[in-house]
This record gives sequence, structure tokens and C-alpha cells, in this order.
Amino acid sequence: MLVLVIFDSLSAYFNSFNTSYSSAMKNSLFTTVTVLVLLLMTNNGFGQIPAQIGAGLKSGNAKLVASCFNDNVELVILDKENICSKEQGEMILRDFFSKNKPVDFKLTHQGGTDSEYGIGNLQTTNANFRIYFMLKSFSNKPLIVQLRIEKD
Repeated sequence: MLVLVIFDSLSAYFNSFNTSYSSAMKNSLFTTVTVLVLLLMTNNGFGQIPAQIGAGLKSGNAKLVASCFNDNVELVILDKENICSKEQGEMILRDFFSKNKPVDFKLTHQGGTDSEYGIGNLQTTNANFRIYFMLKSFSNKPLIVQLRIEKD
């Protein structure tokens, strides 16, 4: 519905141009603008790291980070590797945060196409850590399938 409203508005705007512009020029400009608007509107958010991941890591909120976990997640925290459920992953992360209270988190790199990744630095009261996480899209929602925490 919104697309039709935008399309009608753009059409009326371009038809109001001075008649000295050629019809082909108007159509070309109209098509270009329409395609750009549609591309911007169809962005499903994948390709961007969900904000709650960074906010949860920065504040030490395991529940917030775990809200972005897939049903099963691979956690590698220091030297302990686990493939666990979302709920177990939240408990393991909560335990890590209880021993290492976060002070700051900065996302330093992100990228990917089929699967998205993020790399960041976590500063805690005890030490600094390097965080790696990989997300995959499930029903157009990016979810963490792997989270690694290593001493920096």
C-alpha cells in the first residue's frame, strides 16, 4: 500500500515538470528514483548487526544478547566450547559476565552476505576480550549461531 502511495506521489511530481523536458528524460528519471526508493524500502535489515547485541555486550545483559541467539548456538568462551540451547547459552554468558563485568564494547568489523559476522572488543573490569559472532538469517531475522570470546 505504501509503495502505491509513493509511486502515485512520484508520478504526479514528475508529471508536473516543465514540458520542455522530454518525455523520455522524465520517464528515465522517474524510473531511476522509483527503483532507488524501492531498494531502500525492501532492505530487510540483514546486513546490519542487531543493536541489542552490542547493547547487551556493553552492559553485560546476557538476556538481551541471548534474544538474538538461534535455537542452538555454538559458544566458545575462553577455552570452553559448547553447542547448547538458547537458554543454556544465556546462562553460560550470564556466568561469564558475572566474572567479567563489562565496561565497554566496540564493534570493530562487520560484514558478510549469506551469513553476517561481527568482531569487537569487550573491555571488562578484569581484562579485555575479543568477541566474534556469526549470524544467519532465519525467516528474515538475523540470529547468532556462533559466539566466541577470547582474551585479547
